[in-house]
Amino acid sequence: MKLRWAIMGGAALLALSACSEKEAALPAITAAEVDGAAIAAADGRPGVWLSHGRTYSEQRYSPLNQINADTVGDLGLAWYADLDVGRGMEATPIVVDGVMYVTSAWSMVYALDAKTGERKWTFDPKVDKSRGVFACCDVVNRGVAIWQGKVFVGTIDGRLIALNASDGSVAWEQVTVDQSKPYTITGAPRVIKGKVVIGNGGAELGVRGYITAYDAVTGEKAWRFYTTPNPDKKPDGEASDKAFAEKGNATWSDEGRWRTDGGGGTAWDAMAYDPDLDIMYVGTGNGSPWNYRLRSPSAPEGGNNDNLFLSSILALKPDTGEYVWHYQTTPSDTWDYTATQHIMLADLEIDGQTRKVAMQAPKNGFFYVLDRETGELLSADAFQKINWATGVDLATGRPIENPAARFADSPFEAVPGPLGSHNWHPMAFSPETGLVYIPAHTLPQIFTSEQPGAKGQVYWNTGLEFAAAPGPTPDEAMRKAARAALKGQLVAWDPVAKKPRWTVDYPSPWNGGVLATAGGLVFQGSFDTALRAYDAATGEKKWETNTQYPSLSGPMSYEIDGEQYIATTAGWGTAFSLTGGAPIDKVGTPELGRVIVYKVGGKAELPEYLTMELDRTPAGPSFGAPQQIGLGQVLYDRNCLVCHGSLVVSGGAIQDLRWAQSPGDKDSFRKVVLEGQYASAGMASFAGKLTADEAEAVRSYILFRANEDAAPAAAN
Repeated sequence: MKLRWAIMGGAALLALSACSEKEAALPAITAAEVDGAAIAAADGRPGVWLSHGRTYSEQRYSPLNQINADTVGDLGLAWYADLDVGRGMEATPIVVDGVMYVTSAWSMVYALDAKTGERKWTFDPKVDKSRGVFACCDVVNRGVAIWQGKVFVGTIDGRLIALNASDGSVAWEQVTVDQSKPYTITGAPRVIKGKVVIGNGGAELGVRGYITAYDAVTGEKAWRFYTTPNPDKKPDGEASDKAFAEKGNATWSDEGRWRTDGGGGTAWDAMAYDPDLDIMYVGTGNGSPWNYRLRSPSAPEGGNNDNLFLSSILALKPDTGEYVWHYQTTPSDTWDYTATQHIMLADLEIDGQTRKVAMQAPKNGFFYVLDRETGELLSADAFQKINWATGVDLATGRPIENPAARFADSPFEAVPGPLGSHNWHPMAFSPETGLVYIPAHTLPQIFTSEQPGAKGQVYWNTGLEFAAAPGPTPDEAMRKAARAALKGQLVAWDPVAKKPRWTVDYPSPWNGGVLATAGGLVFQGSFDTALRAYDAATGEKKWETNTQYPSLSGPMSYEIDGEQYIATTAGWGTAFSLTGGAPIDKVGTPELGRVIVYKVGGKAELPEYLTMELDRTPAGPSFGAPQQIGLGQVLYDRNCLVCHGSLVVSGGAIQDLRWAQSPGDKDSFRKVVLEGQYASAGMASFAGKLTADEAEAVRSYILFRANEDAAPAAAN
């Protein structure tokens, strides 16, 4: 194919679709006709986007080339659509038969005219918003699946719902989790051989992970594969029983908090499928609690303490869930180094031989290339600077760890931290360049063991003490230096040469997913509210536009009436914003999720983004003895940090508590924190986790921080 492209003239090149004449002749398709054969033949219909990563291989490569290096400069806004809720936007749209299906926060689903953006229908699953406290990383949703006239969505409260594509009415609904436990669903389902496959999240809060397949027509459960053992190491009567009897049980101690806290291992995002091998691939998550010394203190006699199948790529048979093979990226994970990141399939020429491979860049900073038929490790190389390990032993497949990284005797600043060197933001692969485009970043964090008596901290169950980082509370200079250490990159990785071909540096981490196209371009949104196009071969920037909000979801491309479109979703939120990674001094309106679509010659305009200065006036004076403020900091870090930000510095998606009114009044604060006054908006009651005196200590810390930060602002 590369030779064919090289010898064609310019005019022919512009007209060429990256598929054969036979593939190009495939007829148009309706939502009712989408099935496995249609998804497998996706290259024959380059104008539609039928699955989360476009194809079962999840390469996120569009064969469309109308938008290319010569025409990208003429890209303009075709249309935009504001959605009904704010918070994070992580969905990749599905487009078929001129209709776009997309989700927003709180698991809402929209059907839009893909040419105009006009809304056709909306579905609200009416999630109990108080369950938002269980969503570790915002109440996001990454999209839907479509199959034979139905649209499938997982909800933040653990349901799988089938909607009729024609009008959004409910065809069937299944509760896929024990809703008395802190499970969530944020990932997009996949449909393989008539079965809807869905995982779940919640490993940070104490659950047992699994993936489940449901019949796409009836909603009946077909099979389930658990990713951690039965608490008593007995059979569950599920597809995973044999794998645990033969491999998994012997890698977990007979005691430890995994038995009561579930062990984790939630499969909350990555899936891919090879129709020829009839194998599906699933990425699994971190342990619960994170700290393996608490989770599984010692190896069983004659076993090891790797804790299968945490942080692993699992290969399963989609008909039955039967285990085929696994590869564990981080044995005995203790840093939240999930392997739930994007898995993609490709055929690569390695050492003169064509290999069918599965590729992944998980959180731990290594890029893995595996034989997808056998699970053999072919290569593993660092794609970012890391310090927890020095490499991977190819003979054993195990990382070569830095002993200090386990923080047994003293705190350790790990690179990466729990947000990883690569997170949920999908990467892309171009068969033309042979490169994988990775949205990478540097986000270190100090790890230290939890303090005595801290077991079951709030809803979080990490076995770490978030409030125990050594040293003084950072002043503005220290915070500035810390922010300077945070970096983002787009890495064009050569999986055969095992090194980057080119990189683009960003001023901030947590940049968007990636789309590669046959037009020789790579599209990526960024945290600094831009969408950019780069030359796929060289990394040269070819185009840039302002999206007003961060456009972090993976962009996608489709075609209608001979025009190619580039679409993305945008909004404030997701994990990095909520934890306060990027404090925002100005907020704008409207703060709603948005779909934004571009085409050559587009003339539409986004509405004016009205900004206003934050009122940096504390709601009340600082109060409390140092001991009370110190206790308040510990309790805040355990209970509030994940949504309201480190050092009470919000990232814009949720109100900044430093400048909120409720902390200024004891009674008002109690109503919000202990009585659940705003539970319907997502602020759950913490009455079961904080006493009245502890809530008052948290209030004292919030007001202390507000006055601390207001003073320098007033001086300026």
